[in-house]
Order: sequence, then structure tokens, then C-alpha cells
Amino acid sequence: MGFTKYTSQAEKERARMNEGIRAKEVRCLGPEGENFGILPLAEALAKARELGLDLIEISPNANPPVAKITDYGKFKYEQKKKDKEVKSKAKITETKEAQVKIGTSEHDMLIKASKIATWLREGHRVKVDLFLWGRYKYMEQNFLKERLERFLAVIPENYKIAEPVQKSPKGLLVVIERDTSKKAHSAAPKAPKEAAGEESAADAG
Repeated sequence: MGFTKYTSQAEKERARMNEGIRAKEVRCLGPEGENFGILPLAEALAKARELGLDLIEISPNANPPVAKITDYGKFKYEQKKKDKEVKSKAKITETKEAQVKIGTSEHDMLIKASKIATWLREGHRVKVDLFLWGRYKYMEQNFLKERLERFLAVIPENYKIAEPVQKSPKGLLVVIERDTSKKAHSAAPKAPKEAAGEESAADAG
């Protein structure tokens, strides 16, 4: 690629190159990473012209700025590749919500537990709400807490408590997250018959 001029203001702000570089001197790197040392800008530009490449400022905040002689198209490709890798490694986490009830069938309870396990493996936190209605609102708190803990025990994924059991507008809630210090269960443990559950996995928040 030949010696390239700027094509837009946005491009200038992204990475200065060639005559757009404002520093009087730069620490110049060659196309293969060679270190040409600190050169006057005019000399660094001349080297780039000789090679039929561009001089691109890659570390503008250094003193003096670092500029590399390279093909601008290759530079853009490598930058996009790096950005893509960073985005792919960045985990988008959120707090999922699941509502459970007392006296639900074992089958429905395990469906809900499996869904929560999936969220945990994806790196999300999960807020598990024990929904209380009618007479259940007035039952002893330790009994209700035990029911919530029974449900947590059948989740087929290792977890740790992120926020302890506490009262909520719906009843009781606890926030859990995956415990990466342990290996996940290979299968769900057998659920106790009298445990908190949910009518349907489709009601997960």
C-alpha cells in the first residue's frame, strides 16, 4: 500500500498517521517490530515512504509518541481482530430472577432448578424468590428459610451465596452465583418430596 492520506476526522481521532502526526519526533518501529529509536518526524516519514508504507502513531501518550511503519490496511485488520477478541472475552453478566413456591411437584421443581443451573454456568447471578401467599406469609421464618434452602440444594450446579436470605416484597429471597472453585455436578441430585418449587419453568424472570 502506498503512502496514505487521512480520509476523515474520525480516522484522525482513531489513530494519527503520516502528516497527521503532530509530534516533532517519534520512537519509530519498523514493519517487523524493528526499533529505529527516536527519530525526527520527517525522518520517520521518509523511512515509511522508502518502504511504500504508512507511519501510524500507535502510542500517542508516550513521550515521545510511538509510531510504527506498517500497512494501514493490515493495521486496521489487526485492530479489529484485537477488538473482537476483547469483546468475546468480556462477559455480559446480569441478575436473573426465578420464583419458587412451596408445595410444587418434584418434576416442576427440577425443571426450575435446571434453568437456574444454566444461568449460573453462563456466568449470571440468580435471585431466587420464595413466593409466599395466604397462610404461608405468617409461618415461622426458620421453616420458610429451610424450604428455600431445600430447593437450592437440588440445583445441579455448584454455587455460593452472593446475598444471604432476606425478606422481600414477595416473601424470601436469596442471590446466588456460580462457585468456580468446585466442579459442577454431573447430574441433579434427587429432590426431596417436600420442597419449594415452581409451577412452570416458563415463569422464570
